[in-house]
Amino acid sequence: MIRRTFSHALFALSLMAGASFLTGAAQAMDNLRIIAPAKPGGGWDQTARALAEVMAAGGAKGITVENVPGAGGTVGLAQLIDQEKGKPDVLMVNGLVMLGAILTNQSPVNLGMTTPIARLTGEYEVIVVPAASEVKTLADLAAKMKADAGSVAIGGGSAGGTDHILAGLVVKAAGGDVTKLNYVPFSGGGEALAAILGGHVVAGISGLSEWSGQIASGELRVLGISAPERQAGIDIPTLKEQGIDVELANWRAIVAAPGIDDAQKKALLDAVDQAVKSDAWKKVLADKKWTDLYLPGDQFAQLIEKENALTTEVLKSVGLVQ
Repeated sequence: MIRRTFSHALFALSLMAGASFLTGAAQAMDNLRIIAPAKPGGGWDQTARALAEVMAAGGAKGITVENVPGAGGTVGLAQLIDQEKGKPDVLMVNGLVMLGAILTNQSPVNLGMTTPIARLTGEYEVIVVPAASEVKTLADLAAKMKADAGSVAIGGGSAGGTDHILAGLVVKAAGGDVTKLNYVPFSGGGEALAAILGGHVVAGISGLSEWSGQIASGELRVLGISAPERQAGIDIPTLKEQGIDVELANWRAIVAAPGIDDAQKKALLDAVDQAVKSDAWKKVLADKKWTDLYLPGDQFAQLIEKENALTTEVLKSVGLVQ
């Protein structure tokens, strides 16, 4: 069974307050394993455990979460493809970051080898500068990038990750030389924040939640958000409305093992669909401030192809992949 701390137990009890929502699909989900291809505590792990709790609240029994960290999730991906093939009782959390990791690690496996089930959630990225920066607007930053991209140091997360991809897209959209992108990767948001506030980089990129406190306090000035349109309750202009035709979400998703049959795939699709449309899942989204980006089945498969092409193009242009 899922290993629960006291807080996990309280969370589970709150989810079970409503009636069971899963019908026939619930039986098929008994003894389901969900692989989180990362260490405990991170976004993929939280997503796996939240989905497991919601499914358990809906009536599924014996769901477990298994952490298989390493190489940006590609260790877990390899396990899913090589060891779990044909097994209908295994799911794996993944996300946009994994597409970059597959390319930069030259992984022999990729998400196209899995059975796509659904994109679940996402977070939009923000571009920030220190409050005292001479860069007052996104237009100011874009002008600097167009004039000399190499002179504009941009801080963010790991090389090849979502922040890096967005930086490349913004430079290109601004008319700058993306091959000269000056991206400075940091291992954590705290390091990146220190570099931004210390003036060691011109601007920073991360998910909105990472620096929401510093934005609210006025330490950081936010220039724009990578959403397709203005987000309810978030008073930040999009990149697109400011002339930078870019949108990007750091999404999280769920896939199944390769080699399962159509009936097994449908059972998984139905179970996830019922779970993410439940009140319990809506409570998870609200509590964790996750954005609902649900995209099921074939639509998600098409997104993987599109995002993989985009990621490949950007990482090739900045010299991270051949």
